[in-house]
Amino acid sequence: MSSSSSARSAPVASPTTGNSPGGPPRKRLAGSLYRLAMLLGPWILVIALWYGLRYSGLFKPNLIPTPVAVAERFWQLLVDGNLLLHAYMSTQRVFLGVILGTACAVPVGFLLGWYRGLRRFMDPLINFFRALPPIALIPLVIVYFGIGETAKVVILFYAAFFASVIVMYEGISQISPLYIRVARTLGATDYEIFLRVIIPLAVPHSLTALRVALGVAWATLVASELVAAQQGLGAVIQEASAYFQLDTIYMGIICIGFIALVMDIALRALSQRLLSWQERHH
Repeated sequence: MSSSSSARSAPVASPTTGNSPGGPPRKRLAGSLYRLAMLLGPWILVIALWYGLRYSGLFKPNLIPTPVAVAERFWQLLVDGNLLLHAYMSTQRVFLGVILGTACAVPVGFLLGWYRGLRRFMDPLINFFRALPPIALIPLVIVYFGIGETAKVVILFYAAFFASVIVMYEGISQISPLYIRVARTLGATDYEIFLRVIIPLAVPHSLTALRVALGVAWATLVASELVAAQQGLGAVIQEASAYFQLDTIYMGIICIGFIALVMDIALRALSQRLLSWQERHH
């Protein structure tokens, strides 16, 4: 074999292999740095704005505790206090309220979305109760359910139900009848249409309703724990407000936000897993 043919058959180094400049290692590093910046950037911006507001002169400095002071208070309550217990109690109440509220809202929303006449009949009533703030119902809740855990869960249930039922029936009402006509053309029975067409199309709306209910329930938590709560993050905030402990108030608010964020991220991950079939069909 000639030297020219052996030269032609020798492998040619690719510019994207090995440790050549601009190769995959550098791209992976750039991608990792970009993701890290996107993850930490918003929080760094919030802390910068926090410090800027404290030292701007718009408010007295003692009215806005520093992030360091709030972090120290968090660590103190975590080590010496019952912060984990308070967080657990609040999370448990929200979880029960959201699960029960969504479990009732999904079938109700499905019926309202599927039957147009029923939706027209019930829509004013649903929107009337949805507009009522849960905190306004606290006196009635105390009268009928007492001041125990049941009363707190009922308030969260109320907030979660009316928030998610709207999402559910609006989503169901927008399902295209084309899917049903195609299924009937292929010879599907009503039961098969409901099981294999309607339910899969309703799952995304159910998960969206669950996410909306979760956010509304966390927003209603402090109001629910006005009902003689001795434990819970809302109770911590209320007790701190009575003694003007601003660092504790900030700490409680941030804890609520972060727990709600973690639960929402977990729910989004679950939604992506359950709805992966949609991506395969696009």
